[in-house]
Amino acid sequence: TRQSMNVLLQALERQGLVIRPARAPVGRALPTELTDLGRRQLKTASAAVRRVEQNMLANLDASEQNQMRRLLTTCIASLTEPPTPAT
Repeated sequence: TRQSMNVLLQALERQGLVIRPARAPVGRALPTELTDLGRRQLKTASAAVRRVEQNMLANLDASEQNQMRRLLTTCIASLTEPPTPAT
């Protein structure tokens, strides 16, 4: 929800990871920008995620890895798109 996103952004702002202007330049949405600290944290987190992904896929052959990626991509898409009927 918008409220949940605002609470999350406020927490990130308090931690110094993002900055937002006090007022929206247009409309009601406040543009949000990563700080230098936020960019460093994102880089660190992204590297950690890549290591976990590599560990998870290490015992799968190339075909299985591709299949896993396709399945996970489908799962992710289902979180943002309306479901399509199964055929």
